[in-house]
Amino acid sequence: MRVTGKGAPALFADEVGGHRWQRVPPTEKRGRVQSSTITVAVLDEHAEAEVEIREEELEWRACRAQGKGGQHLQKTDSAVQVTHLPTGIQIRAQTSRSWHANKAEALAKLRERLTADARDAATSTRATERREQVGSGMRGDKRRTIRVQDDSVVDHLTGRTWRLRDYLRGAW
Repeated sequence: MRVTGKGAPALFADEVGGHRWQRVPPTEKRGRVQSSTITVAVLDEHAEAEVEIREEELEWRACRAQGKGGQHLQKTDSAVQVTHLPTGIQIRAQTSRSWHANKAEALAKLRERLTADARDAATSTRATERREQVGSGMRGDKRRTIRVQDDSVVDHLTGRTWRLRDYLRGAW
């Protein structure tokens, strides 16, 4: 679920954790209680990382291309190798006969690689945040228990109890 607007994270901050819903289904003849569990995490929206590459962070090197290609390939320095100094990532481009085209290709590959690394780091951080909020999802990690048959809702962290119909109306 996605909620936007001013104060949206604060509105759901108390919902973080495990919620257990207990009810007796209408088809149950013996009165056995059925439990369902859901875990809730409140996270900021994941923004796509935009990578900025400054020229002073790059080290360019012209070199000869490798492979088949005859005299032109072996006599001109048309291949490009770029090193991103802060990360140490090296990219080599040699598909074109033009040094300028290979330079543009190497820069595009470097930008793609840095963007993928930034996205992976953000995803890892987000997963860690979520794991910390949700816990294991087991019974001991529960935040609230909603018991339909007793018409009660218990918040286990604050100790508060509500009537189920008040809770469902949002009057809590």
